[in-house]
Amino acid sequence: MRLVLYYLIVLGSSYVISTYGPHQRAQMTGDILLGGLFPIHFGVASKDQDLAARPESTQCVRFNFRGFRWLQAMIFAIDEINNSSTLLPNITLGYRIFDTCNTVSKALEATLSFVAQNKIDSLNLDEFCNCTDHIPATIAVVGAAGSAVSTAVANLLGLFYIPQISYASSSRLLSNKNQYKSFMRTIPTDEYQATAMADVIEYFEWNWVIAVASDDDYGRPGIEKFEKEMEERDICIHLNELISQYFEDHEIQALADRIENSTAKVIVVFASGPDIEPLIKEMVRRNITDRIWLASEAWASSSLIAKPEYLDVVAGTIGFALKAGHIPGLREFLQQVQPKRDSHNEFVREFWEETFNCYLEDSQRQQESENGSTSFRPLCTGEEDITSVETPYLDYTHFRISYNVYVAVYSIAQALQDILTCTPGHGLFANNSCADIKKMEAWQALKQLRHLNYTNSMGEKMHFDENSDMASNYTIINWHRSAEDGSVVFEDVGYYSMHVKRGAKLFIDKTKILWNGYSSEAPFSNCSEDCEPGTRKGIIDSMPTCCFECTECSDGEYSNHKDASVCTKCPYNSWSNGNHTFCFLKEIEFLSWTEPFGIALAICAVLGVLLTAFVIGVFVRFRNTPIVKATNRELSYVLLFSLICCFSSSLIFIGEPEDWTCRLRQPAFGISFVLCISCILVKTNRVLLVFEAKMPTSLHRKWWGLNLQFLLVFLCTFVQVMICVVWLYNAPPSSRKNHDIDEIIFITCNEGSVMALGFLIGYTCLLAAICFFFAFKSRNLPENFTEAKFITFSMLIFFIVWISFIPAYFSTYGKFVSAVEVIAILASSFGMLACIFFNKPKDMPIVPIFDKRTTQDL
Repeated sequence: MRLVLYYLIVLGSSYVISTYGPHQRAQMTGDILLGGLFPIHFGVASKDQDLAARPESTQCVRFNFRGFRWLQAMIFAIDEINNSSTLLPNITLGYRIFDTCNTVSKALEATLSFVAQNKIDSLNLDEFCNCTDHIPATIAVVGAAGSAVSTAVANLLGLFYIPQISYASSSRLLSNKNQYKSFMRTIPTDEYQATAMADVIEYFEWNWVIAVASDDDYGRPGIEKFEKEMEERDICIHLNELISQYFEDHEIQALADRIENSTAKVIVVFASGPDIEPLIKEMVRRNITDRIWLASEAWASSSLIAKPEYLDVVAGTIGFALKAGHIPGLREFLQQVQPKRDSHNEFVREFWEETFNCYLEDSQRQQESENGSTSFRPLCTGEEDITSVETPYLDYTHFRISYNVYVAVYSIAQALQDILTCTPGHGLFANNSCADIKKMEAWQALKQLRHLNYTNSMGEKMHFDENSDMASNYTIINWHRSAEDGSVVFEDVGYYSMHVKRGAKLFIDKTKILWNGYSSEAPFSNCSEDCEPGTRKGIIDSMPTCCFECTECSDGEYSNHKDASVCTKCPYNSWSNGNHTFCFLKEIEFLSWTEPFGIALAICAVLGVLLTAFVIGVFVRFRNTPIVKATNRELSYVLLFSLICCFSSSLIFIGEPEDWTCRLRQPAFGISFVLCISCILVKTNRVLLVFEAKMPTSLHRKWWGLNLQFLLVFLCTFVQVMICVVWLYNAPPSSRKNHDIDEIIFITCNEGSVMALGFLIGYTCLLAAICFFFAFKSRNLPENFTEAKFITFSMLIFFIVWISFIPAYFSTYGKFVSAVEVIAILASSFGMLACIFFNKPKDMPIVPIFDKRTTQDL
């Protein structure tokens, strides 16, 4: 059974070798053979196979001039190496190059010819058949272009560890070394390109875009990475569509409908030129010219799209192009192409016919034309001047993919040179041995390539990283319309460096960009209009986060830039202006000495002090008169002094509150009033008791002597002093900035303990109530003695003032709290001063009255 299996494999392998891959190729023998895969055509003709007869090979259509130039770059590099005296001396490199037609099936058909000999060697079938005498094994393959094609090829080449170096396949999936063991590339991975595209969108402050990707292994992973990058930046993708060059017309039209109806103006495309071309054609047919295209490197400089007839739609495109390189001599080499001279390259004939729109002698296309199957073309000699026509093949502006091909060939040659010059004991293989260049196998070349590190002729250090990718940067280009002939001009407008710190990767010169081919102003591609300063973005139900409504910032918050996500709260000492665009410092308020209200209160307090001082002066001046003596002169002095203290204590409530004033003012007010009321209480009680006594005795005189009166005043005042001491010790008042009012900071006193303040005022009111009680009892005193009546009035005024004070105190705020208390102090003080000392009693007799009681008894 095993022999039968081997026999079938040998037959299959022999068939592959004999047919040597697809019929059309570029081929040259050599000591070491390199393979090449290039998209010489854009695709294959769609043809249904009904299997009524043997299926025919699909025909490749639409010649790709750029792909042919890439092929020529590989041949040029190999010729240059073969002519070098320092690189691989005495060793000739050969090549076999096939057309992938930009499809997987054609690429695999060619790849089978590369692996045929390796397959036989790996199965140890030499004992059955020696099939490799005249065809050397392919030790490395340059290609393919598209990621989807390279993925299929890599799966096959990886089975036999044949190194594959792609010049244009950027899919990030190909960095998976577990799956694609022998894949390498000289182009950066899309991992960076997707990030770069998102950075560009963020740079221009767009947040509403359309994403279109090829339905293959290039487009899907690229757009997937792009979506993640957009999510991190809070940028929304309105439409996310897949596309293919094989889409039916109705599918392309439906896609164009969705794009046309979208409000997004930026279209991000991860696709190749052939895949995006049907959509571009439909957009041109509809004349949709108000979109900006963001192109991945696969079509950023594609000659298939960069046509004058498409410029109305694609002018202004921002593209990511590979870094251009300099290849000395390539331009002259490309100009020397001729069908008769390049017989080893079978693609030259088709290139010539497509370039000059003619048929060469003995051409298959000429026979088809004579049979009527194609349009008529004239014959050409094959010696026409290639420089006389315009063709993408001779576009020397930048060598990008061509340079990557050139680098790939030289990387393989340098790896072979390392094997050739290897010193035994310093090699990469078992026991530090070296490979034999004459008997070298593909896996040995792969090992050497993974450790490649050299400096090329331009002084650039070349090596493959851990993912077998070669580091590079992107050039950002902008599609302009040439003023001379209307063709497309790729203008360099910036770059993207992958291996620098974040924030310095992207550089764009906006002055060089022409949007839609004519405008210097960047287009608007946001779901909602920018929110002006003073507003913020508000969420709209059932809409993406990029769609929002502008909501005005709340009071006390601001936003000073457009499109703010949140409003910033003003600092604690600031408040927002009317437009909520900035914060200003709050006005600081307190009961100031300089404001009219404070001045008025201060004047009233000073007036009270002066009036009281005037009364003291009168009392001192007439201290020995009977009427002064009758008012209990010494106690009146204390009473007048306490009134001065009452008036003066109100002044402490005016001015900016500080800790010491806050701790002083309430005790000063409370003690002053208690001292005042205590004097009135003792005075009233003494008068009442003296008049009620039937016969004054020495005991009465001793009991109501001055010492006892002062002792009672002291005891009553001492209670208030102790209340203040306990208050100041346990919860001392302090200065406090009150931010409760929006635009004002009130500097007030935090009383520390409202209960303590209640005890202070309550005790004062208690003494006033007792005083009122005794004064009320004295209402029936002789008519000539009216002082008790006026004391009653003063206490009534006191109660009215302080009962009104309580609700007023708790219903006001800021500086008005101090003002209310000052008014209460002044009102009650003026009431007591006026009622006690400014009344006009009738003449008081000096002689004894009521059973010989003298004025001294009073």
